[in-house]
Amino acid sequence: MKNININQNLKIGLALGSGSSRGWAHIGVINALADIGIYPNIICGTSVGALIGASYVSNRIDKLEKWACSFTKIKTAKYFKLNKSMNGLVNTARFHKFLDEYVVKDEALIEDFSKIYASVSTELESGKEVWLQKGKMIEAVWASIALPGLFPSIKINDKWHIDGALVNPVPVSVCRALGADIIIAVDLNSDIVGKSKRKKIKKSVKNESVTDKISHFVKDSAGLVLSNLNISNKTPSSFEAISSSVNIVHNSITRIRLALDPPDIILSPKLSHIGLLDFHRAKEAINEGKRCVKRMLPEINYIFEKEE
Repeated sequence: MKNININQNLKIGLALGSGSSRGWAHIGVINALADIGIYPNIICGTSVGALIGASYVSNRIDKLEKWACSFTKIKTAKYFKLNKSMNGLVNTARFHKFLDEYVVKDEALIEDFSKIYASVSTELESGKEVWLQKGKMIEAVWASIALPGLFPSIKINDKWHIDGALVNPVPVSVCRALGADIIIAVDLNSDIVGKSKRKKIKKSVKNESVTDKISHFVKDSAGLVLSNLNISNKTPSSFEAISSSVNIVHNSITRIRLALDPPDIILSPKLSHIGLLDFHRAKEAINEGKRCVKRMLPEINYIFEKEE
């Protein structure tokens, strides 16, 4: 792909949306944008978007990509466990180590980096949208990805924080408020609701999904069943209901927020075939992120040519 002529005085904002395991597509988007000479100055992320964004700002995205592409179903299961408090299925010690090694150093502060960064979280008590722009970046990431049931909430400045996708799944508004002249938004959930069910059914006949692996792991530990979607008329499992609910909520809020505050460029990778916890399918998601940028090249060219 050829480089795009860009006015160097422009501040480019990149709004990285939520989407759990589909978030690996953000890596492909960032790499594809770099291939055409686009290097965002302002990085704002929600949930997994906050994680990938932090890795990019801290210059660890290549390391993260290599690790993600080596991930397997078995490795995914190792990141989940039951605890007595039942405040989340994620093995927090193992996940914290992962963040420190592949995303951002434990002690690193947001304000120490050259690029502007912010993550979005939800204040648990009030339900308010919170923009985390200062302090420990690793805490800002954790607060944004704290999806109830999977990740325990985190306390920052005496307030408990949970998943930012509950209030702002694709943080275009944050990029704009931080001074972006052109905003590129990445919506990972645009084709999920209403389409994923059909595609997942077709795939589940051939391959056991990562949610099945986790299901076996959890079932052996505590007798809970978290089965993935299969061809039957059985009542949906707890995990099916939760994951579908997450998709519906995120999709609905995203549509409303983007309609009220549209970005200059919106990238919508086709990821309905990747489940909520299919973290082992990083290569597929990354490649689709790259393809999405390629498909949108005429629009990207047009937007930047207007600003020259």
